[in-house]
Amino acid sequence: MSGVALSAVPSTTSAADAAEPLMSKFQFDGDFQSRIAALTLRDTSFNQMVDGLVEPGHFESEIESYLVSLALRYWSKYRKAPANIGIYAMLLREDLDAKVLPKALGVAAIAHLKNLFETDISDRDFVVDQVATFARHQAMQAAMFKAIPKLDRNDFDGISKLMQTALNVGANAEGDTYDFAAAIDNRTGIRLERASGKLPPQGITTGYRVIDDLLYHRGWGRKELSVLLGAAKAGKTTALIDFGIGAWAAGHNVYYASCEVSREVISDRMDANIAEQAMMELGAHTHEVRDKVRQFADRARRADGTNAKFMIDEFPTGSLKVSELRRRLERFKQQGIVFDLVIVDYADIMSPERVTDSAIENSKSVYVDLRGLAIREGLAVLTATQSNRIGANANVIKAEHVAEDFNKVRIADIIISINRTEEERAAGRARLYFAASRNQGGEFTIEIEQAMDRMKFITKVLGFA
Repeated sequence: MSGVALSAVPSTTSAADAAEPLMSKFQFDGDFQSRIAALTLRDTSFNQMVDGLVEPGHFESEIESYLVSLALRYWSKYRKAPANIGIYAMLLREDLDAKVLPKALGVAAIAHLKNLFETDISDRDFVVDQVATFARHQAMQAAMFKAIPKLDRNDFDGISKLMQTALNVGANAEGDTYDFAAAIDNRTGIRLERASGKLPPQGITTGYRVIDDLLYHRGWGRKELSVLLGAAKAGKTTALIDFGIGAWAAGHNVYYASCEVSREVISDRMDANIAEQAMMELGAHTHEVRDKVRQFADRARRADGTNAKFMIDEFPTGSLKVSELRRRLERFKQQGIVFDLVIVDYADIMSPERVTDSAIENSKSVYVDLRGLAIREGLAVLTATQSNRIGANANVIKAEHVAEDFNKVRIADIIISINRTEEERAAGRARLYFAASRNQGGEFTIEIEQAMDRMKFITKVLGFA
């Protein structure tokens, strides 16, 4: 650390405190950027390890930005770094002849090219470890600069998109690659502990043991998108509420995003479900309902003994985007609330991040982003979707009866349809058909009893139909 006067550091200041501003100042300074540029130009292994992370726009020097673009252009075509400096000289000459490179910049680039080929690149592995952070750091700086005019226009949605895109830079690069063979002993241990009961199921319970046992994760899977499929007025919202209450009762934090029904109505339905009172009779049993809900909420506790949360937000139909959901979840994290289950009522009436003229593309975008949210946040997402007219008139609604966009079936991890004839409705019964699943067998049906006047989607599971 030549040039640093240690005597200038007060004796009361720790070495770590003194080093922090120095590290902050030089972490991604010009020298470090030159090292990344040199490796990009010269080292094939480096390019393989950081493929997709380094971009010309990350470099503060216009000359290095251009030279890196030249190297990446060559890499994208040949998947290797040029063998020697002479190839770069040829590429530079081509750009000069094509007048895509100003002569003054070309002369400076040739001179700097020699410097980069003399730069020490022996610490490649260290630089590789830093590249994801560097890329995100530079992307954030650029996003902040671009956000200034948007702030003047109060374009907060645009600012949020810029920042989220920047934060996502390098996110996948930091994930741990899974060594399948090396991890077999770990998987075996987990299975043995699950079989012995030492390790509880990782799924988010439906509230019904019989149904949990039919699901691969013994409940709604974390990092997965689960979908209920049904005709209009088939009880999709009632089902979402019922399953949410079941998860909450087991000590899971539940977030309910309603795009169709007000939070007051959702709350009334929950009151009816928990107090086991008909919706139309809540007013006649006000204090009894209050007491039962209070007792229920007090019993809904997490593993650490704290009260589990069931939070509800309502959004105008067609306005909720996944980015807004993500922002809401982040705000709750800042309050110390991390959700296990996110329920969206329902995905078909959400808004894509970018609206196109194609209804199918819009729908696909929403479902892809919802599943991405589940993966990124490590939670389960449960939503519902509408069946088409053929499905609405069918005895059993199947995957092919999804309305508008079959991509929903491809994206969802499991789809369960709600089925009932008029006779079954009158008898307080329905059938759940496991229409499609990514991780388990499907195409089977179970019968259930219901008490829809009390908002009880399931009162009893009768068995296989």
